[in-house]
Amino acid sequence: MTNIKNIGNFAKESADKLGIRKFDIYGSSADSSSVQVDQGKQKQVKASNLSGITVRVWNENNTMGITTTTDLDARGLELALKTAYEASFFGIKENIPDFSPEAELPIEGKPEKLVPQVPISELLKRLLIAEKNVVSAHPAIKSVPYNALSQQKISRFYLNSKGAMRAESHSLASIYLYSKTEQEGKKPRSAGAFRISTSLEDLDINGCIQETVDKTISHLNYKKAQSGRYTVVFSPDAFLSLLGAFSNLFNAQNILDKQSLSVPDDIGKQIASPLISINDNILHPSNISAEAFDSEGTPTRKVSLIEKGVLSGFLHSAGTAKRMNAKLTGNANIGAKVTVSPNFYHVFAGKAAEQELSLETAENIILIDDLQALHAGVKSLQGSFSLPFDGWIINKGVKTSIDSATVAGDFKELLKSIIFIEKEEELTPGGVCPRVWAEGLSITGE
Repeated sequence: MTNIKNIGNFAKESADKLGIRKFDIYGSSADSSSVQVDQGKQKQVKASNLSGITVRVWNENNTMGITTTTDLDARGLELALKTAYEASFFGIKENIPDFSPEAELPIEGKPEKLVPQVPISELLKRLLIAEKNVVSAHPAIKSVPYNALSQQKISRFYLNSKGAMRAESHSLASIYLYSKTEQEGKKPRSAGAFRISTSLEDLDINGCIQETVDKTISHLNYKKAQSGRYTVVFSPDAFLSLLGAFSNLFNAQNILDKQSLSVPDDIGKQIASPLISINDNILHPSNISAEAFDSEGTPTRKVSLIEKGVLSGFLHSAGTAKRMNAKLTGNANIGAKVTVSPNFYHVFAGKAAEQELSLETAENIILIDDLQALHAGVKSLQGSFSLPFDGWIINKGVKTSIDSATVAGDFKELLKSIIFIEKEEELTPGGVCPRVWAEGLSITGE
């Protein structure tokens, strides 16, 4: 991306020329490459360098206009400022977005872990080896139909006419493998795994291969689950998927729009078992893609959402924090409308459980590994869900794969029915979380 100081200078000169006194700019760029393979051959190769900025301008009446552009030279910035200024006269008249009051606060610098990207030929080589190792691990595994190995270098910045200026960059590498079996007289079975790191050299490809193989093999001998109510153990990925589907519970913009399971007065109320606590913490040490500021320039931070079962906070932009007389949290996304979204969940034990539970000793429980069809099976404003899943029936440590089944319930009731939070936490794309035990969930099998 063009040097942020150059963009700032271009923007100031153009704004002065156009008579614009108040503006801000958020920009990002991503230099990425990825590969996919199929049956020992190259399937798809992608490489891209995408960059763009979002420009907001306030006019003399303090209404705001917004535009986006990928043209980052002086002429492109001038045109973007002019377009946003013209649009500002058609801007909303109520709850007008404004600068974040924290956009100029200093941020403690974090080391930028930038690594050179490897040639695409090296990505292909490593992914082909990974595919081969998965397929050769067991005769029933015939293919890895979904797979990807990718690397990215991401840069972001924010600046405004009051002098705020922030920038950061980081590198990422990730691998995804999802296998498929074929056995005569049996249904195809599948399983997958994901790993992420700051560089290809540090990426745990072998761990991803082994997890994919182990999960796949564990699904080969399956049986139907009898319908009924069970104690259910959610894998970290499954629980965070469900938590993300009902994120309106913590979203201040959703609450103000009356599109949430919460209302402003719910802060301080017991909404979950005292055994669970949840933070939104993009700065968690395990988060490879930590970001120091949101797109309004507000510093990110750890935000307590549920503390020992008590609703303790909401996620805010500058606008929602002002309207609800709350502290900013660094969860804003600027656009035609400023939106709010979670950054990175951290789920952990709250109050100590009365007894330790273990998969090695538990009888007739369901372990859910992966929830499916969240786009169709979740009614986020009603709080209900009915979702097919991959998982196992576990009886004293013995795992038997479930043919096909659906888990259904109410999310707020699920939070109250939690009976144990395991100690060991796992890193997933959505956050850090241990396995979560809940009782009395409805499972529909046969």
